[in-house]
Amino acid sequence: MPEEKISVDLNEIINAAIEAKHNQISQQEFHKRVVQSGLSKDVIAEISKVKKEPEWMLRLRLKSLELFEKIPTPNWLPDFLSALDISKMEIYVKPDVERTSDWSQIPPEIRQYYEQIGVPQSEQKYLGGLVATFESEPIYSNVKKELQKKGVIMMPPEEAVQKYPDIVKEYFTRIFPVSDHKFAALHGALWSGGVFVYVPKGVKITMPVEGFFIIGGEMEGQFEHTLLIADEGSYIHFIEGCSAPQLKKFSFHDGMVELYAKKNAYIKFTTIQNWSKDIINFNNKRAWADENSTVEWVEGSLGSRYSFVYPSTILRGKGASSTSLVVTFTSGEGEWKDSGSKMIHAAPYTKSKVVSKNIGFRGGLNVYRGLIRVNKGAVGSKAFVKCDSLMLDEKTKAYTFPHNQVFEEDADVAHEAHTFRMNEDQLFYLMTRGIDEKEAVSMLVLGFIDEIMKEMPFEYATMLNKVIKLELDKLGAVA
Repeated sequence: MPEEKISVDLNEIINAAIEAKHNQISQQEFHKRVVQSGLSKDVIAEISKVKKEPEWMLRLRLKSLELFEKIPTPNWLPDFLSALDISKMEIYVKPDVERTSDWSQIPPEIRQYYEQIGVPQSEQKYLGGLVATFESEPIYSNVKKELQKKGVIMMPPEEAVQKYPDIVKEYFTRIFPVSDHKFAALHGALWSGGVFVYVPKGVKITMPVEGFFIIGGEMEGQFEHTLLIADEGSYIHFIEGCSAPQLKKFSFHDGMVELYAKKNAYIKFTTIQNWSKDIINFNNKRAWADENSTVEWVEGSLGSRYSFVYPSTILRGKGASSTSLVVTFTSGEGEWKDSGSKMIHAAPYTKSKVVSKNIGFRGGLNVYRGLIRVNKGAVGSKAFVKCDSLMLDEKTKAYTFPHNQVFEEDADVAHEAHTFRMNEDQLFYLMTRGIDEKEAVSMLVLGFIDEIMKEMPFEYATMLNKVIKLELDKLGAVA
């Protein structure tokens, strides 16, 4: 399958320019050769040119690249950089397919990735809209007529930059600035693909919409950007799906999600992340909640070798509320799932709830890393954190790093954490009732995360059940 790829060699740019000048090769061929060159200002400019972006977006990309080169790597990260060499990765991979709203127009070798997971079937049955990204570009985009009639806008961000430049410019990287950390800066320089959604005032979408992202090859980077704006009094449920086949070498995912809930709006954002074990996942997620609005995060993190995800909400309007329900799963030595949530109470009478459920066995490592901050003046605010870790053997490890910053006396902040080993009494009881050991372990694990499973759409909760059971059955649940 032909692809346009970016690796890193600045000399390719120079050689392409010289050959273009002396041999008068086509502009299309020039583009193709330039996007084989790498992480440099020239390549960033070429990506922006190919996407036909306005000048302000190019400036943002170049500023992000400058910050990426200056900002140090966070010192609390594990030594995954030894396996991740950005300079040797394909930082932009363009599949040889035009964007379409008809699955039959997508080549079978690409379509099979989505069909095996059941994405087209899910869209047909219950989704109101879908944008599918393969490698670095959206390849499928479709919104049902019921949503279009209500004025809902849903499309790839590349298209939104062209059609709604003022809206995108106002909100893009506003809640999650590229200066936040090194990998936010890298995302700002290389973002490609993703979903843009705008829900008009008072519009309540009864059908969920979805963005689905697939990495198809090794030593690649994916940098999709999801930007969702729910105007006053609106409701939307957005589902994010992530997947990748088994690879021989690592690939890197560095996505970003920005949610804006206006006054009295409600956003539910559900993620089912089932990357293969060869993916390093760094996902930047942050929401902005105005007066009396609600933001609900539901995160199922199953796959990947290393994963760093912290859904966060800034409660900036009086009476705003947010919940974050996160489940992570490690199933082998060398796997590291670093998760948690951040809730910033910046207005009076705001509420937040964080529930984190971590499961690990066969030497996996789970880390909860969270923050609750109550600013001075955020009177009457309430925050609750519950962090539970279930370890199925002696080799598995779990760590909890909660951080509470309370600057307002008239606030109620509570945190509780529990670490469990497999309950042998419960296991014995189930086995004496004729249930074999593997099935009994599955029942206990699924019961442990039932609080989060209930908040997922039925189809995705079923899929999560199957994946967990397969992992437990394949690797064995007890040492």
